Amino acid sequence: MKMRDTFRLAFRTVRSNKLRTGITVAIIAFGIMALVGINTAIDAMKQKFTESFASMGANGFTIHYRDFNFFGRRDEVKKEKKGEKKEKQSNLKKVITKEEAQTFKRSFKFPSKVSINMRGSTDAIVSLGDKKTTPTVWVFGGDENYTELNGYTLAAGRNLNELDVESGRNVVVLGSDIVKRFFGDNPQSAVERIIKINGIPYRVIGTLESKGSAIGRSWDNIVVTSYNNVRRFFNSSNLSFNIQVKVPDVRMVDAAIAEAEGVFRPIRRLTTTEANNFIIDKSDRFVEELLKNLGFITVSAFVIGVITLIGAAVGLMNIMLVAVTERTKEIGLVKAIGGRQKSIRQQFLYESVIISLMGALFGVILGIIIGNTFSIVLNTGFVFPWNWLIIGVGLCGMVGLLAGLYPSWKAAKLNPIEALRYE
Repeated sequence: MKMRDTFRLAFRTVRSNKLRTGITVAIIAFGIMALVGINTAIDAMKQKFTESFASMGANGFTIHYRDFNFFGRRDEVKKEKKGEKKEKQSNLKKVITKEEAQTFKRSFKFPSKVSINMRGSTDAIVSLGDKKTTPTVWVFGGDENYTELNGYTLAAGRNLNELDVESGRNVVVLGSDIVKRFFGDNPQSAVERIIKINGIPYRVIGTLESKGSAIGRSWDNIVVTSYNNVRRFFNSSNLSFNIQVKVPDVRMVDAAIAEAEGVFRPIRRLTTTEANNFIIDKSDRFVEELLKNLGFITVSAFVIGVITLIGAAVGLMNIMLVAVTERTKEIGLVKAIGGRQKSIRQQFLYESVIISLMGALFGVILGIIIGNTFSIVLNTGFVFPWNWLIIGVGLCGMVGLLAGLYPSWKAAKLNPIEALRYE
């Protein structure tokens, strides 16, 4: 019997046992759906995180006084390098003050743009007349460069200027979520209106284009005022300032970081033997940290899929053994008329692999649908995980092959006389 004929016979046999095939296919499809679906969703998350945190560009960096971890604690400054003196505990916790940040901005002569900023509140309430937001609005204090260096674009009105920053007057730039809540789709109508933030009146001088969301929070649910105003109304004086720097070319970043460190160390009153009591982070570090943490989820998804497929392999093997028992007389008849062991072995292997690959097909389709449902929620493009599709199909093919080895060997070894007498 030719290989093509053996394959056709195996396919007809699989099709004729719809219930048994369907149950096995469903088990295999579930494992592949988990594997492909979770990793498709992770790819969508990676795409969104990259878009969100790379808004400042690869040609920027931030100076702050503590190491920041998105998925855990906020760490103190990095451990001292070998040969450096240990920092005093009081020095380790020394925040970056307004005076230090302003001195750095004046002293840093590298061709770049510098922004001084600090976070005010994460639970502010914005109100206009009888309307008000939930207490989830973020208040940021920045300067004239804050919006540009954080990837925002003006939709209407103007940005903060130096006079706004120096005077600390009550003016504000609104994020698009706030604008839509109070002014609908007309950002221009918000300009020069008076709103209240935690009961304090502010004049709206500008509105921002939408930037999107990441890590479960919207970048548009914000209000931006000057850092002097934030210090007055939203922040105690002991919290630290951040310094953001953006250079014209990514090739200048390392040189700019080296110069920034050299400028800031004397400002922080560090001796030549003391370690830095501040952190300099490149813009892409946040993305790298997020992707590293998402790698653990990828491994978990792979383990879940493999465990499910192992269970499916055991189930498929049992079903194939049942099929051998049910078709014992048929196998005996094939052998009696000259059927070779190789053909019988191939037929059962083909049946096992066909069932497994059918499960892979349905699992991949469902996984892509589920994963891209998540990408729709995140407002990212369609994700097609070619690598996981290949891995999933390969795993299913291997499962089908391994699950069919013993049943096919058992069927091929049947004695034709005993098989014909089997009831």
